[in-house]
Amino acid sequence: MPSRKVRRRRDKQKRHDYEYVMETEEGEEVVVERPTPEPAKDGKSAGTTSPRARRGRDIPQPTLKRVLRRTAIFAPLILVVVFLTSAKEASTAAKVYTAVLLLAFFIPFSYLVDVIMYRTLSRRQQRVREKRG
Repeated sequence: MPSRKVRRRRDKQKRHDYEYVMETEEGEEVVVERPTPEPAKDGKSAGTTSPRARRGRDIPQPTLKRVLRRTAIFAPLILVVVFLTSAKEASTAAKVYTAVLLLAFFIPFSYLVDVIMYRTLSRRQQRVREKRG
């Protein structure tokens, strides 16, 4: 059986799911009208800019610039792994060639994952918007 504190917290969460509540200085909850988002300057509504993650931050569109930045971060790590795991007889040029080959596969697959995640979150957010009305 949940404690009184847990029950109160659960009840409060249920209330906040369907109504906009403000808490006064005395600790009382007052129901307030839900604020409407103001339209942006270019005429679009505030909710149609880009998909948002559950945390509320915008999910940026996939770009090659971002993928190359991520590749620049992972390139030294991949090079170190190749140097540590390759055979002792392999030349340094062969090890670098292997790392470059791995990075050549990393770039398009990283972009592909970004595109898939962006589309998935866009579709999910579109379904939520359609449910709300």
